[in-house]
Amino acid sequence: MDFTMKLRKLSKSRLNRPSPSSSKAKLNNKKVASKPKRCVCLPKDFAVTEFPRVWNDLRLHQQLCDGFIHTGENKTFCIHRAILSAASSYFKTLFTNALHKGQPEIYELTLQLPNHIVECILDYAYTGRCNITSDNVQMLLPAADQYEIVGIIQQCCQFLLEELRPSNCLGILRFAHHYFCRELENKGRRYVLYNFKKILRESLEFKDLLPEELEIILKDDELNIRNEETVFEAIMQWVEADAEGRKHHLGSLIHCARYGLMSFKFFTDVVMNNRHIQASPELQQMLYSASVFLVELDSKLSSDIDLNDPIARPRIPYEILFAVGGWSAGSPTNFVETYDTRSDRWFLSMNTDATPRAYHGLCMLDKLIYMIGGFDGNKHFNSVRCYNPISKEWKERACMYNARCYVSIYIVGGFNGTEVLSSAEVFDPVPQQWTFIHSMSSARSGVSLISHKDCLYALGGFNGVTRLNTGNFIFAGERYDPNQSPSWREIAEMFSPRSNFATAVLDEMIFVIGQTTIAYVECYDVVSNEWYDASPMNLNRSALNACVLTGLSNAKDYSYLSKVHEIGQGGSSDCPNN
Repeated sequence: MDFTMKLRKLSKSRLNRPSPSSSKAKLNNKKVASKPKRCVCLPKDFAVTEFPRVWNDLRLHQQLCDGFIHTGENKTFCIHRAILSAASSYFKTLFTNALHKGQPEIYELTLQLPNHIVECILDYAYTGRCNITSDNVQMLLPAADQYEIVGIIQQCCQFLLEELRPSNCLGILRFAHHYFCRELENKGRRYVLYNFKKILRESLEFKDLLPEELEIILKDDELNIRNEETVFEAIMQWVEADAEGRKHHLGSLIHCARYGLMSFKFFTDVVMNNRHIQASPELQQMLYSASVFLVELDSKLSSDIDLNDPIARPRIPYEILFAVGGWSAGSPTNFVETYDTRSDRWFLSMNTDATPRAYHGLCMLDKLIYMIGGFDGNKHFNSVRCYNPISKEWKERACMYNARCYVSIYIVGGFNGTEVLSSAEVFDPVPQQWTFIHSMSSARSGVSLISHKDCLYALGGFNGVTRLNTGNFIFAGERYDPNQSPSWREIAEMFSPRSNFATAVLDEMIFVIGQTTIAYVECYDVVSNEWYDASPMNLNRSALNACVLTGLSNAKDYSYLSKVHEIGQGGSSDCPNN
């Protein structure tokens, strides 16, 4: 759906907002003091209401009708004024003459709307629902807004929310803003921020954004981008759509990018060599402080960035990594650490579970974290604990029948009491059977297993002689791609040997987390087949587990920006790893 052009056509008619005409009475024009409009578009308890069936039966058989609606296309509908009054405060005021007491009641009115829109309004009034489609929603929502039919407004907004796509979300966002649908606007804006890279690739609406609309999006802390180079590229993509008409907006848009988080090479080769910047001494002067910042950073032996400098202010991450429990200093822990990938910082949280444990399972479902089973050094657990990252509370859930640890679906490697294994099995939940797949090239216990992009990765582990990461003939990990080959294939080596550690996919990278003797964290790029350093955790831990939650409404609480603010206020309960 393309909402941009049609919205421009509708906006003029809405500003005038004509009153319905009547064949038997006319309402006097009267100015009423405007009040702030309360948003009703997406209530938390939204549900389609079923109206009494007899109402529609009476309508279809034209029985007990006491009024008429004429359309702009010269069609007449027989109606029941009481039923329309129940659906719309506007119609109630009109039909009961609430503004003109003592005057004869109105029985007829004309709505300057197409027949199919009037039919939708009547369908809702008599049944509680109407057929909303991508073809009629752009006319139906303004009509429902004009005639104060709250139920249709809610159903239209719910429809638009479900229709959000990278190709149409910018038009829906503008549409919601124009018609004061604040909840839809807020959710639409979050969708735009979270899917910004897809929008750049797929949306034809992007080039039609107003400069102030683009600036609001690009300045937002929640803009979901892996690097600031994307922001500069977006600015230039928008400008080049109409270079002569838009290049004068660069003065305000150029500040949307956080240049301190860019690579020095991109800044010098791309930003400063841009033709519009080359032609403008004013723009070059605006970027001078960024140039100094990056030159100083490039000359330092350490690559640490001063994140308190506004030019290097990190965005709020869309994905938050949670590392829970594990074995540390000879005993199990109940510590929780979260990782902010935008600032490359770990934070030690005090929102810990009451029971320390290791070798447990961890999974995410409906933005909740479930911790399953585990071991505390003496006892194996059958309990299930649930963490709500919004309320920051742990709660007990229904326990399993059996105590267990080392929870998994696929199973690879391991130790059978005699030897370290290289075999691999998969569980099919339909016939409820385990089936062997091709064995790994290396025997491993304490191996970490993770799936990413339709492949299975077995990383690290112990072969009975040494922990697997390097060596003349042993590789750190292997990849199993059932679509390409039945065999496991070796991948690049990790920097450090590991076993009994956690893995998680974050920002399209595989992170390996934990090991008894190190807090060192690495991440693997499956495309380039390379490993990179990440910031270390606060604690050395093994036998921990980790999972990633996306799109949390309070993601800022787990971000560097929030932690720095708390520390500045002297009230932080979470400790950052600097």
